[in-house]
Amino acid sequence: MSIQNDGSVNENSVEDIVSRYRPEVDKLLPYVRWLKDNAKSEVAQSYSNGDLKSMPFPVYDSNLLMFVKAAQNTNLIDRNYVYVYSRNHLNSAKDELMFIREAQIMDMDDLAGILSKYILTGMTKGTVWAEGVYNGVLFQVVSKMDELLNYWSSKA
Repeated sequence: MSIQNDGSVNENSVEDIVSRYRPEVDKLLPYVRWLKDNAKSEVAQSYSNGDLKSMPFPVYDSNLLMFVKAAQNTNLIDRNYVYVYSRNHLNSAKDELMFIREAQIMDMDDLAGILSKYILTGMTKGTVWAEGVYNGVLFQVVSKMDELLNYWSSKA
């Protein structure tokens, strides 16, 4: 156990990671089933009207927007996610999925970095949120975080 002499929990110990991440991941769990059911599905359509003189813009599934808003309201989003990608040599969704599959409890910050990339990039590039659902990365990352937290909270 990583409790210091003064009784506080050591930062980056398994207990600390579980206590920091559990409440944040719990905010995303209501959307896991929807993310799983909609993998390989298009969750955004492009709206354009010939009568309007404007560019086409994406129209998102309301569940996707609720998931994004829930993710934005967690402490999981980190603007420095690019370091996660360079440190772990993640260049594609295939790389992300392989990393997620092999992740351990000490990789929780990196898993949050993958989530951050999709949430933050999607705010400026309209297709990224839908891509994250379609390729299954958003489902896999939230599921893996929950799986790791459940496993290690039962050990603590």
